[in-house]
Amino acid sequence: MVWKENCLYSDFADYTSYHEMLKAACHSLSPLQQNLLKFSLALRSYSATVQAFQQIAADEPPPKGCTLFFAVHGDKTCEFELLGNLLQGASERPKPFLFKGDHKYPVSNPESPVVILYAEIGSEEFYRNHKKLVLKAEAGEITYVLRHYIANPSKEKVYLSGYGVELAIKSTEYKAKDDTQVKGTDVNATVIGENDPVDEVQGFLFGKLRQLYPDLTEELKELRKHLVESTNEMAPLKVWQLQDLSFQSAARILTAPPVDALMVMKDLSQNFPTMARAITKTVVSSELRAEIEENQKYFKGTLGLQPGDSALFINGLLIDLDTQDIFSLIDVLRNEARVMEGLHSLGIEGLSLHNVLKLNIQPSDSDYAVDIRSSAISWINNLEVDSRYNSWPSNVQELLRPTFPGVIRQIRKNFHNFVLIVDPVHETTAELLNVAEMFFSNHIPLRIGLVFVVNDSEDVDALQDPGVALLRTYNYVAQEMDNNYAFQTVMSIYNKVKTGDQLKVEHVVSVLEKQYPYVEINSILGIDSAYDQNRKAARGYYEQTGVGPLPVVLFNGMPFQKDQLDPDDLETVTMHKILETTSIFQRAVYLGELSNDQDVVEYIMNQPNVVPRINSRILMSDREYLDLTGMSNFYVDDFARFTTLDSKDKTSAVANSMTYLTKKGMSSKEIYDDSFVRPVTFWIVGDFDKPSGRQLLYDAIKHQKSSNNVRIGMINNPSNDPNSQNTVVAKAIWAALQTQTSNNAKNFITKMAKEETAKALEAGADILEFAVGGMDINIFKEAFESPKVDFILSHAVYCRDVLKLKKGQRAVISNGRIIGPLEDAEMFNQDDFHLLENIILKTSGQKIKSQIQQLGFEEDLASDLVMRVDALLSAQPKGEARIEYHYFEERYSAVKLRPKEGETYFDVVAIVDPVTRDAQRLAPLLLVLNQLINMNLRVFMNCQSRLSDMPLKSFYRYVLEPEISFTADNNFAQGPIAKFLDMPQSPLFTLNLNTPESWMVESVRTPYDLDNIYLVEVDNVVAAEYELEYLLLEGHCYDITTGQPPRGLQFTLGTTTTPVIVDTIVMANLGYFQLKANPGAWTLRLRKGRSEDIYRIYSHDGTDSPPEASEVSVVLNNFKSKIIKVKVQKKLDMMNEDLLSDGTSENESGFWESLKWGFTGGQKNEDVKQDKDDVLNIFSVASGHLYERFLRIMMLSVLKHTKTPLKFWFLKNYLSPTFKRNKELK
Repeated sequence: MVWKENCLYSDFADYTSYHEMLKAACHSLSPLQQNLLKFSLALRSYSATVQAFQQIAADEPPPKGCTLFFAVHGDKTCEFELLGNLLQGASERPKPFLFKGDHKYPVSNPESPVVILYAEIGSEEFYRNHKKLVLKAEAGEITYVLRHYIANPSKEKVYLSGYGVELAIKSTEYKAKDDTQVKGTDVNATVIGENDPVDEVQGFLFGKLRQLYPDLTEELKELRKHLVESTNEMAPLKVWQLQDLSFQSAARILTAPPVDALMVMKDLSQNFPTMARAITKTVVSSELRAEIEENQKYFKGTLGLQPGDSALFINGLLIDLDTQDIFSLIDVLRNEARVMEGLHSLGIEGLSLHNVLKLNIQPSDSDYAVDIRSSAISWINNLEVDSRYNSWPSNVQELLRPTFPGVIRQIRKNFHNFVLIVDPVHETTAELLNVAEMFFSNHIPLRIGLVFVVNDSEDVDALQDPGVALLRTYNYVAQEMDNNYAFQTVMSIYNKVKTGDQLKVEHVVSVLEKQYPYVEINSILGIDSAYDQNRKAARGYYEQTGVGPLPVVLFNGMPFQKDQLDPDDLETVTMHKILETTSIFQRAVYLGELSNDQDVVEYIMNQPNVVPRINSRILMSDREYLDLTGMSNFYVDDFARFTTLDSKDKTSAVANSMTYLTKKGMSSKEIYDDSFVRPVTFWIVGDFDKPSGRQLLYDAIKHQKSSNNVRIGMINNPSNDPNSQNTVVAKAIWAALQTQTSNNAKNFITKMAKEETAKALEAGADILEFAVGGMDINIFKEAFESPKVDFILSHAVYCRDVLKLKKGQRAVISNGRIIGPLEDAEMFNQDDFHLLENIILKTSGQKIKSQIQQLGFEEDLASDLVMRVDALLSAQPKGEARIEYHYFEERYSAVKLRPKEGETYFDVVAIVDPVTRDAQRLAPLLLVLNQLINMNLRVFMNCQSRLSDMPLKSFYRYVLEPEISFTADNNFAQGPIAKFLDMPQSPLFTLNLNTPESWMVESVRTPYDLDNIYLVEVDNVVAAEYELEYLLLEGHCYDITTGQPPRGLQFTLGTTTTPVIVDTIVMANLGYFQLKANPGAWTLRLRKGRSEDIYRIYSHDGTDSPPEASEVSVVLNNFKSKIIKVKVQKKLDMMNEDLLSDGTSENESGFWESLKWGFTGGQKNEDVKQDKDDVLNIFSVASGHLYERFLRIMMLSVLKHTKTPLKFWFLKNYLSPTFKRNKELK
């Protein structure tokens, strides 16, 4: 299969250029990474990236006559000397959009103008300009971005790999073969034939014989044909011969030496129809059969695999053979290699490495809850006390009574607690309170609580503030009557507010005057009101819990997502939550964890997911981690050397120099006790000579007093250039850590973090006044007064270059995870540290600690290792959990290949039936992996018994090479192709390609009918060439208002210069849409006309532009599938419009416009005569030369018998190259 690609040529031979580039790349790559690079190059997996940059450059467009050019905020030049002119006015022009795959020079000033260099890497001109741009970037003048660009690309096409070719035996129950004689071929890609110079068949070297006896060519051809036919006997097998074919194939594979077993499996599965008869003679041992059947019980019970199913696991990760293509597999291998080599560099090897790797430490999706036992919450009902619930049973055992599915149990216990935290003036508050009232009035078993968050300043006149007026009215009525009556009064007030209006003081006053005509309004609402309960407490509770922007709805303390707060959704989600939590309570009652005399709310609030405060910054799923795998011997006390290090070594130097605070002063420098391995490490980053930095440190130390799992390190990030006046506290902290015992240092630093200490120091107090008992004053003083402040300078550079913080900004680094930068006024207190520790311990800390303790490291080293391993494992992309498989028997039924000793290895397990389609693909894949990676491979046979039909009726080739191959003259070989040699002559074959899902492939050159290949009638070879024509962009679209696909909505895909290149329509089935594209950067838009008039794009996911961006940018820069999700919304003035109704037609013609004319006839007015442009559309599908002949006959017949203009539509992918080249069709 070929593909159009821009190739890079040089004066050197291909072989020399290739190896020089590898040599340059491999300076920073391990042997494993080098192999993966070679494999990626052989797959041409980066060709799509190069082509994408070429398309982006073409869209600029490039200035004429330039081999490279610079783009600065929309302006372009070919000359470096003119760059200064473009930079002068750059700040007034918008910055260009940078893509995720852009090559950005690491040292740059984010505020500086962006200079994009489009150039051919490796050329002398590129090298000269690159050096100049690097100097400017390092000086902070520009942000330097490089995009690959070839001014004069080659037209030559390249051969791709990573796909399968199937030659299936076709049923001959009906005629499908065309009798037309095929004339010669001009195809250069062999698919079926023999070009081997040796050409050995049953010991005869026919290549040599043809050279020795050229006059006997025909006779040799007949002899060869006879030998092939006798070897590849395909006479039908008896039913009794078929029954054990799967077990017999496994026995044949397992009798081969382990090094050859994979090759035997490949040959057997890929050529099974011709090898089946020979396999029937194989004897299956009882031990093999028994072991396979025993393993199958485990496969079914644990992995859900039936006999005959297949699975592939790499380090416990399931690789889905049906959905994951080879390009996705490379990503898995590359990521696994990074993690394994990181663990290896940390000193974890062999089986220990795989035990650590298989720990399931993915960030937890469990919902955290806040404590709802607060006096700030006003409860309007109580299921356990209120008389209205007297008829309900009160025993928790009622939960175990059988009921119909979906029935909500009415029990007098506060199992379900529903809290609304609202701003009374907010426009959604009335709707949310209506939902609460609906629950209450319909006797839904919910305890409902209210928190009104209003102005909490001292003197507030409620006659001027409607929110405070509502709160005081609620409090007054609650005191006079009860909370329930007060809630009804609030609902009466909101009933006065018209839809779309905001709550006003008049609405409150009118209801209050009506219900309490004799009460003076000012006494209730005035500044001196006595009904101010919970006004400050409510805001305090809201801020302390950190539950996010108002409104907030809590269910048993867990906040609902923002998209669930729509009134219609809220009702459904709440009812679902009630049913969901009921099953949790049922289990608790059944296990005896919850009894009748326990307080249910206390039980709920004592669960491990309940925390004092929820911080969205901590819980967010998008997390950034430091690379802590560096094990260098660098330190921060040599600033000159520190500045020369890369990010990884800078982090290593900071970690090496860190001295930690721990509870009770336990430190490996004084006491060794492995029970004090601390799985949580906090690095507190801030300016400790400023109040905000000290407060962050003080809160961390306060939290540490209640936890023995934590150790604290400090990184100073000065707000200004360091000098002796503005680094007093930072130097004192550093000096104490370096010179004092851990306990004394901790007590001293706690003093330093207090504000009164800082004020006293500013007033001129001596630092030694704050020394704590037991400190060695002399050594401390010497260290404190030392002029050497390299550590401060190093920390400042580290914060700027690695942590990407501005001067003085704060952050918290927890086990390598960067939380920050924190905003100046952002609260991060003791409760946040508690939540952070809780999450680390729950997801990763304890699991990693138990594994590290088994390795026998000392305490500080072990704590360090937990931190480093956590950062490494947690930084992995979130995916499926790794699967454990320790229980397979492998003595008789598994192919085993052991890894090379002393090297990092992949643990690969395959489960396969050797006579299935999966085996045809899996065997060649494992052979290639065996050349790429060091692996501990086990292939378990999962055979089917009592077969009644031939399990495989096709020949198969998987096109895959581990490395690029070269010709004898050191040029690139033509490329990988699929060859079917020595095929039986008598069957009728059909050729199919199995390509990645996003590839749109068509045959472009062959005179033969690939649907009906009959080798008896072929004189030479059957050859076919396919071409990758497009990469498909797929997606799903939904209307957020209805939740349904917007049927008939049209999208277009284009570029800046050409807005519409292709278009598509959204299907009713799952809102699916599909667009043909090629590598590059594309813009997805709603099509002009009714689609754009009625709808707007609300949000999008999986794209390359920010979710809130109005223009949807999509970058295709690899061969993998790209699936996006688009949500649309009707415009406010178009809510009642129907997209498919008659309206203004789309103002651009296209495929779907043509369909409309074909199906509807266009205009509807009866008095309009038939338009001369009316066209009859005829859709046809034909596959194979015979049906294409029928199609031509049909077309000719229709053309002769109709006067209406015709338009024929064909599915191009199914047509043969011969039909497409027919000039009469063009």
